[in-house]
Amino acid sequence: MIDKLKNKISTDISGFLFSKLRNKRLKIYSFISSKICYLIFFLKKIKLGNKCTFYGIPILNRAYNSKITIGSKCTFRSDKSSNLIGLNRKCIISTFGEGTKISIGNNVGFSGTVIGAANSITIGDNVLSGANVLITDFDWHPINPKKRHTNEGVKNAPVIIGNNVWLGINSVILKGVTIGDNSVIGANSLVVKNIPANVIAGGNPCKVIKELC
Repeated sequence: MIDKLKNKISTDISGFLFSKLRNKRLKIYSFISSKICYLIFFLKKIKLGNKCTFYGIPILNRAYNSKITIGSKCTFRSDKSSNLIGLNRKCIISTFGEGTKISIGNNVGFSGTVIGAANSITIGDNVLSGANVLITDFDWHPINPKKRHTNEGVKNAPVIIGNNVWLGINSVILKGVTIGDNSVIGANSLVVKNIPANVIAGGNPCKVIKELC
């Protein structure tokens, strides 16, 4: 063990030291962020499971008489330096209106992910959400140009993301979509229709490319 450590230091002391410093900083930052987040979630009456990890403080908005439930061992990266693929924003979780529900399973990872629900969004266990993903179940603004600056008559439909799904960086998941278990959504995809289980899909609009082996 000592010989291995000496070899690392002698080979690349700069890389060794700075990587160690980064890891140590992130551990301390995560410890502090997680303690603060558990308090915030408690005060906002958002159910949060055990052993969740936070890098930075996400933005949370729970509308009156709505429900947000998050499982155990989830990770939320809201700090730009916490994911070196590059984050454009903090994680944002919002419900809009009474009766709205967001349900997130166990061991789910988010990096700068935005989740906005006016109906219901359900995310299964072991989901990986790449950097800057957007998941929403409504249009936010009506198409009618006379009403576009309001939210009058905005359409919504439930979103369901199955277990073990991987959402690639910058993916957008829109209303009424179901993504089956184990499927992979390619980077920069726009998902407007259902994607079956056990496939790789991508594009704008997102389509099945091939089945997983």
